[in-house]
Amino acid sequence: MKVIAVILLISASFFSTQAQVSPTPIQLSEALELAQKANQQIRLAKIDEQIAGANLKQTEAIWLPQLNLSYTAMNTNNPLNAFGFKLQQANVTAADFNPALLNNPGATPNYLTQLSLQQPIVNMDMLYMRKAAEKQTEVLSLQTKRTIEAVKLQVTQVYLNLQFLYAAEAVTKTALTTVQSIYSFTKNRFDQGLMQKSDLLNVEVQVKNAETQLNDIQSKIASASDQLGLLMNQPKGIVYTTNTLVLSLPTTMVKTIPTNRSDFKAMETGLGIYDIAIKGTKMSWLPRLNAFANYQLNDKKALGFNAGSYFAGVQLSWDILKGNQTKNKAATQIIEKSKLKEQYNSRLDQEQVALQSALRNLKDAQYKYGQLQKSIEQAEEALRILQNRYQQGLVSTNDILLAQTQLSQQKLMQAEAKLAEYSAINYYDFLTTVQ
Repeated sequence: MKVIAVILLISASFFSTQAQVSPTPIQLSEALELAQKANQQIRLAKIDEQIAGANLKQTEAIWLPQLNLSYTAMNTNNPLNAFGFKLQQANVTAADFNPALLNNPGATPNYLTQLSLQQPIVNMDMLYMRKAAEKQTEVLSLQTKRTIEAVKLQVTQVYLNLQFLYAAEAVTKTALTTVQSIYSFTKNRFDQGLMQKSDLLNVEVQVKNAETQLNDIQSKIASASDQLGLLMNQPKGIVYTTNTLVLSLPTTMVKTIPTNRSDFKAMETGLGIYDIAIKGTKMSWLPRLNAFANYQLNDKKALGFNAGSYFAGVQLSWDILKGNQTKNKAATQIIEKSKLKEQYNSRLDQEQVALQSALRNLKDAQYKYGQLQKSIEQAEEALRILQNRYQQGLVSTNDILLAQTQLSQQKLMQAEAKLAEYSAINYYDFLTTVQ
């Protein structure tokens, strides 16, 4: 029993220590730096870049030679092939011209060692394929830049949400302290027989509501911290605290979407890829010039390497007619390019609407914040007056609770307005970022 008691005591001590781990403070600059280094979206984008680079390396085959070594064992009683084997082996004798032997040669083995070389010389369509692959690496590089910008948007937004939740927590704690003070005063009056039990119960309900709201906010803080940790690819379960973050618009406002933004430049480069691909398809009508060479060793015994021979040459090939395949392929690529162009224009229009909406949201949030500042001042004064009158027994419990609730709501709405303002600025930066 003593051992069990000691174990329980150690366990309780361990979990108590775990529960008392203090939150980890983090600045936005630190969060952005960690995200840029470890974020999984960015890592995947960079892997796509590496894949494109590897695909580009493959196109070096349009210049580099291809060498193949093979060893083949064969056996036949086909008259033509059997006599051919003996010729290749330099093993023909006068007796081999006997008609009976020529017609029925029996099983004739051949062991072939072969070294083949192919050297591309002129392949215009392949040259344009390489140019398209080079452009594809540019596209993915630009897409990676936009991914980094998108992650910055996400990290900043989660950071702003976390900052708002801490502001909401502070408001709720203040409200809880106020309600607890009202509860202490009300209970004291109730114990003296100066107040009804319904008044005390109303205050108790308000205390429970404030405690529940505080617990909900703290749970949301933990969830937002998990989300921030996920974006930074950090261990889960860490609760982060924020520093005061102030965002403001640049001195020079941009009211139109810049077309030199990384994602639009990627789409423009994609249009260029179609131009190259169309030219490459048309170039496939041109002749191809390639060199080849072959060296063989033939023997009638396994692992024999006698009777060497070679042949080499240059081949000019020309696909004069391919059933309109090339023509229709080029037509398809032209249509696909038109589609991408329409997507580009549509995306530009959508982003322009989003920019205008962000500017309107910013203006509305700033106006709302100013209005709420006046409302809070009035609500604080009203609560102060009602508290004095409540202590004198001149107003009801419902009146004082309503005034306190109204003040808390106004403060929370003001914090939400500030969050909306900063969120609009954050989104504006994302929409107008040019590197």
